Amino acid sequence: MFEEAPSNRRLTVFFLPLALQAASQSLSYPLVAMVAAHGEGGALNLAGVAQSNIIMFMVGTLGAGLVTAGMVFARTRQGFAHFVAINNLLSFATALIQIALCIPAVGHMVFGALLGLPPSIENPARQAFPFTILLNLLFYARNPSMVLLYNNGAAGRASSATFARIGLTLALSPLFCSWGLVGPRWAMVCQAIPVALETTVSWWHSRPYTAALAEDVAPAASRRKILLFTLPLSLGGFLMTLSGMILGAVIARAGQPEHMLPAYYLAAGLANPAAYAASRVQNVVIAFPPREREDTQALRFSAAAGAIFSLIPLLFLLPGLAHWYYLGVQRLPPADLPLVYTTALLFVGFPITVALRCHREGLAALEHRTPTILAGDFAYMAALAVAASACLALKVPGNIIGPIVVAISNMASVGMLVLLLRERSADAQPPVAPVASQEGYEG
Repeated sequence: MFEEAPSNRRLTVFFLPLALQAASQSLSYPLVAMVAAHGEGGALNLAGVAQSNIIMFMVGTLGAGLVTAGMVFARTRQGFAHFVAINNLLSFATALIQIALCIPAVGHMVFGALLGLPPSIENPARQAFPFTILLNLLFYARNPSMVLLYNNGAAGRASSATFARIGLTLALSPLFCSWGLVGPRWAMVCQAIPVALETTVSWWHSRPYTAALAEDVAPAASRRKILLFTLPLSLGGFLMTLSGMILGAVIARAGQPEHMLPAYYLAAGLANPAAYAASRVQNVVIAFPPREREDTQALRFSAAAGAIFSLIPLLFLLPGLAHWYYLGVQRLPPADLPLVYTTALLFVGFPITVALRCHREGLAALEHRTPTILAGDFAYMAALAVAASACLALKVPGNIIGPIVVAISNMASVGMLVLLLRERSADAQPPVAPVASQEGYEG
């Protein structure tokens, strides 16, 4: 806990590198989408690859709590070995689930029946999905290195690995298009190569810390204890990833999915990096805990950060830039450009709602109230179900459903967090910043 209120400049200096790292991770997906969209099928391939990635992340949330578990238990040689064993176990389980989803009958049940995708989108989604097995294996292989870097305060080195990934993606995407290596399968290859580089760079940076791990003085946490710690943390990540799959299924059932889904995913492809960057305010709250109940500095900072990041996607609505990106790069049919404009405008407040939710989650994390965070996730899902059903009943166009539903769901989560956090006892101990900030699963 800090004796004096940190300046806004100090908060900004802490926040910006985290935000840039988060945004750069998400920005790799619109770049890869360019490779998919240049294949036969155009923007429909983009929607298929997006759905394939959503299923990949949903299955991958089995290990969503691993990095946090490693930051708690993997600080000694034996503790790190036990953590790696659990990481490998969950990696193997994730791969088995994904292999099962590659069976034609199972894949059709998920992408066609469950998600309700038309054949023009289901086929590219199923073409792309087998490649996601390699991607998730790489994400799991990255976890031990990231734990070592975070536990030793080497966030800059961890960020450099991510920037290497986005730089290689930026270079490979136009090359794949110029070489004719396009379509859903090549898009996934273009996505996997930079992730392999990121994993390798992370491992290289973490080597000195592996050698410097302390010997165990007391018995390390057992593998069972680490697993039981990890699985509840994964549940919240699963719910949030599941929400994206549900929303895609709702939009697909709202009519004209061949037009509405590409428009939604193209607009979301720019809004999501901005929102994910804004979510890093949670780290600010944890690193600079409020000095007293009435301290609203972090809340004001969160709202301001969310508002600034809300403006970034609007740049792509400028006529010249919009035509270059949506029509030229992403191969969107010109007739669908107004749909993207409408969707992008409705996404304007999305990063603000994410920042407000993550501010409250940071306060809950400071008090070790993870059930409160999970309650907020359940509120998000409940609001999504109600709002999406209402939109379908009212025959709201699919491209509009997405931004409306996520805004309502985020604010429902904020409301639940505010309500539960107010119930803390008046004599609660003041929060203290942990040694390292929490990191979640992010492909």
